[in-house]
Amino acid sequence: MIESIEKIRTTAIDKVAEATSSEELEKLRVQYLGKKGELTQVLRGMGKLPPEERPKVGQLANQVRQELEKALQEAKENLARRELAERLKSETIDVTLPGRPIRKGSRHPLYQILNEIKDIFIGLGFDVAEGPEVESDYYNFEALNLPKDHPARDMQDSFYITPDVLLRTHTSPVQARVMESRKPEIPIRIIAPGKVYRRDDDATHSPMFFQVEGLLIDKRVTFGDLKGTLMAFLKQMFGKEVGVRFRPSYFPFTEPSAEVDMSCVMCGGEGCRVCSQTGWLEILGCGMVHPRVLSMSGYDPQEVSGFAFGLGVDRVAMLKYGIDDLRMFYDNDLRFLRQF
Repeated sequence: MIESIEKIRTTAIDKVAEATSSEELEKLRVQYLGKKGELTQVLRGMGKLPPEERPKVGQLANQVRQELEKALQEAKENLARRELAERLKSETIDVTLPGRPIRKGSRHPLYQILNEIKDIFIGLGFDVAEGPEVESDYYNFEALNLPKDHPARDMQDSFYITPDVLLRTHTSPVQARVMESRKPEIPIRIIAPGKVYRRDDDATHSPMFFQVEGLLIDKRVTFGDLKGTLMAFLKQMFGKEVGVRFRPSYFPFTEPSAEVDMSCVMCGGEGCRVCSQTGWLEILGCGMVHPRVLSMSGYDPQEVSGFAFGLGVDRVAMLKYGIDDLRMFYDNDLRFLRQF
């Protein structure tokens, strides 16, 4: 029996050392140390041995069992470390590789143009003024020489919240508010940028759009001052070579009034589809502040004069960037917006 135990020791330890997986080790444990294992069967047969041999055989069998258990445990731990190392190697992440770049956003093209307009007029000595987008009928119309029955209101019919409160149709109410709050202070040099609302929606109009209006009030202000200011602005915005012309027009809050055209930026004034073959594009409206508007805001038209103008930021952006559909600014198509 001692020979059988020694044989089991040698064979089992060799097989444990050659095992290449946890599954093989478990099979060897069952084969030698399980309930029906080879070493267990030897121990069960000790009852047939002479009494004087039993202690020696029992001691050897227990020693072999301990050696096998130790060899199995060590082999199991070595295999676990090896398997872990292989798994880490196969699943490794190289943290030194560059990560996926996060796309940086950019300012909306309309705000880029709006900021450019502000910078130009601030450089010309104007301040930036703001006012509420939800406006009273008085400031939106009446304070600008547009009484309730005036037909020019139809051109700016807007979104009414109550019969006397509406979403402003232009930023001119800011001018009225500034004049009223500063009277009789002069000079006043402001631009009023912001969102305005009208019931329009097509390729060149939007129910909500951006507008900048300007106002200058002082002593001895002339139409020549107005022309010089607007020509300086347009040449800074579109280039010194751009042509500018003034056409007589009508606005209730200015007198005299004019439409301002500039040479077509698409064809250089030669005539194209954009300018209807005329070589000119309408860009803004302007005029000398109506004496009645000055009086309603607390100024004496005999003492001071002024000029006002208004332009659509969206239109300036369309002309500067060569865009033929205003709605593209509001569709939030990243393929379009990333070009700016």
